[in-house]
Amino acid sequence: MLVGKVTETTRSIEVLWRSGLIPFPRIDEGLQSLLAMRKVGPFAAAVMNAARRRPHAVGLVDDRGPLTFKQLDLRSNALARAWAQRGVEPGTVLAALCRDHRGLVITMAAAGKLGARLVLMNTGFAKPQLADVAKREGVSVLVYDQEFTELLSAIPDDVQRYLAWVDTDDPLAEHKIPVLDELIASTDDRALSWPSRRGGFVLLTSGTTGTPKGAPRDHTSLFATAQFLDRIPLRAGESTYLGAPIFHGTGVSQFILSLALGCTVVMRRRFDPETTLKGVQDNRCTALVLVPTMLQRIVDLGPEVLGRYDTSSLRIIFVAGSALSPDLGNRATEAFGDVVHNLYGSTECAVATVATPEDWRRAPGTVGKPPVGCRVALFDKNGNRVTKPGETGRVFVGSGLSFQGYTDGRKKETIDGLLSTGDVGHFDEDGLLFIDGRDDEMIVSGGENVFPIEVENLLVERPDILEAAVIGVPDEDFGQRLKAIVVASPGADLDADTLKDYVKQNLARYKVPRDVEFVDKLPRNATGKVLRNQLA
Repeated sequence: MLVGKVTETTRSIEVLWRSGLIPFPRIDEGLQSLLAMRKVGPFAAAVMNAARRRPHAVGLVDDRGPLTFKQLDLRSNALARAWAQRGVEPGTVLAALCRDHRGLVITMAAAGKLGARLVLMNTGFAKPQLADVAKREGVSVLVYDQEFTELLSAIPDDVQRYLAWVDTDDPLAEHKIPVLDELIASTDDRALSWPSRRGGFVLLTSGTTGTPKGAPRDHTSLFATAQFLDRIPLRAGESTYLGAPIFHGTGVSQFILSLALGCTVVMRRRFDPETTLKGVQDNRCTALVLVPTMLQRIVDLGPEVLGRYDTSSLRIIFVAGSALSPDLGNRATEAFGDVVHNLYGSTECAVATVATPEDWRRAPGTVGKPPVGCRVALFDKNGNRVTKPGETGRVFVGSGLSFQGYTDGRKKETIDGLLSTGDVGHFDEDGLLFIDGRDDEMIVSGGENVFPIEVENLLVERPDILEAAVIGVPDEDFGQRLKAIVVASPGADLDADTLKDYVKQNLARYKVPRDVEFVDKLPRNATGKVLRNQLA
């Protein structure tokens, strides 16, 4: 056990050195980074360390233009001091309901410098979800964009409010809501003393089946970041385009890593596929961070539009957050080359596996292998280990970034110290992992186990289908049957019988959907996950 731990730590240090996160031979820099991480957490530490190493380099580019690392550090100092004067202290729970922009970034750093606990709210929340989460997490300070004002009507009046982004010249003047820019401009920006304790932050689950649960991140190890860098070649001093929202695990992980590496982070408040391509071109971005629906919208622009932009600087297209279909991954590879990195993880366990471009070429649809510091195992319903290639089992993950339980006290199932992801999958002969679907989405039809994702992947391979979702519905004779909900391509001439015959030609008969419904679009949340409870 000890030998394995030492080997893992040695490999992690090698990965961090190779990426530039540990600036050998400047060991003092590495020690300062570790100290900052322990004292103020990852957001503030990343800003402070980058400001010390590359003060005049551009750290952030958003809709309002560029900011250097030094400017980010000083502005977060000023905001932290302004909040401290208003009673924010270590342990205060501060929530951010913001799109991706400098106000959110500065809020994240300022919260860390004060030791406040930060809750990253989903910008797709409805009013009841926002109110429920704010009450459960004990939020006493709320930072938000003006466009979300109406959602705050269910938030108690004693919760302090601050505007991070305004859309008018006189924002909510009648309510006298403080604006972050004004607080920052009127407050001293000297560095602060270390807080008496670290605040940590809370990520929220997607909430596709109810109120999102809170997954706290109270302890973040510098060495654990090697889990991302081992199989994803981010490098110091480059440039990252962040398409995925920061409130989501995909976005926040790559945002922290990019800042820690001293990379310029490019972001926009709203995702637009062509604007993203232009941003990659203009900033010579080497990494593009997306959820699969964003990647699909980019690829769907077609060769003519894609050819207008020089994206040759891209070494990495980082995709995570939901399943990447073989068809979409292959189309992206054809458009951009061997740059697609498909990460599998969850809000609770962070990283599980990563498929490199080489893995994808060998086995389209794979989520790859565990990086350093991660373990993945499959178990059957009785808790017995599944080791045979091709045999499906429940996926369990061990990681230094795994959480210890939800903020409401609930926990995920564990076996042998490994955490359940709620998915089922199988390994192939080469040890590459494939996700077959959610454990609770498997249906039993006429005694046969069926995972809808297999049918979904087959359907979206058709050029006349934009997207598809497959669910189980009750059936008097078979217990359950499959139903396909399909979004056809513009101008496509499709009918239910055509699609049923297509599935029958490619899969077993019991996997053929009995029902097919055509819709204009699938219901999705802010990170692109299909809301299956609404489909049902």
